[in-house]
Amino acid sequence: MIDRSHALPLTRQAQELGISRGSVYYLPKPVSAADLAIMRRIDELHLEFPFAGSRMLRDLLRQEGIRIGRRHVATLMKKMAIEAIYRRPNTSKPAPGHKIYP
Repeated sequence: MIDRSHALPLTRQAQELGISRGSVYYLPKPVSAADLAIMRRIDELHLEFPFAGSRMLRDLLRQEGIRIGRRHVATLMKKMAIEAIYRRPNTSKPAPGHKIYP
């Protein structure tokens, strides 16, 4: 899409394609080996305990000797697109006895 050797400036190429200039210059950082190992272990724990959230996973990892914070666990869970499975409140049901207004 973007040709760096083309005579047209990168700014103009990005404008023609309808993308931001920042995305042209941005080079994503690779995930570190330590984070990959932690993510692999989080995935294993998530399969074993699908109801575990970031706090419980943090505690399970700390029991194994991995020093990690809850927010880092939550960030890695977002990156992996996993979340805890739990019953959410059913807010669609009206409470009995409440008047229904037109």
